[in-house]
Amino acid sequence: MAGRKYAHHIVTEFKRGLALPEFRRGAQFDGASTNRSHFMMYLGEEVVKGSPYIEAVWLWPGAADPTGGYPQHVHQHDESIGFFGTDTKNVYDLGGEIEFWIEDEKYLLTRSCLIFVPGRMKHCPIKFIRIDRPIFHFLMVTGGKYD
Repeated sequence: MAGRKYAHHIVTEFKRGLALPEFRRGAQFDGASTNRSHFMMYLGEEVVKGSPYIEAVWLWPGAADPTGGYPQHVHQHDESIGFFGTDTKNVYDLGGEIEFWIEDEKYLLTRSCLIFVPGRMKHCPIKFIRIDRPIFHFLMVTGGKYD
């Protein structure tokens, strides 16, 4: 696709050397697979000018951490979060359990889902209770940076 006018709009690899959001720093997110996950790629202002921030991550079986996860926080921007199971016979079965908080309500996710978190709404912690099969996770925020 080199030399084509809009080829840079199609991202097929993890772009190295970019500053990741604060909550991702210190972890291995260089496009390589770990025993817990594979942070495939992301989009954002530094990757394609004008794009929203989007990340795509595979979560591997056995990588659950029911005590850890991301702490409760708030953004100014809207956020959409997705978790999808990989059982081709039942795509709605998540293949694990994820604890997710919205404001002060706890939800136990066991089905493939999309979550919309409006700006200024408290969300998380998120805890990966059980991962039996690979789970595909993505998130998207309005604006080109995750803040």
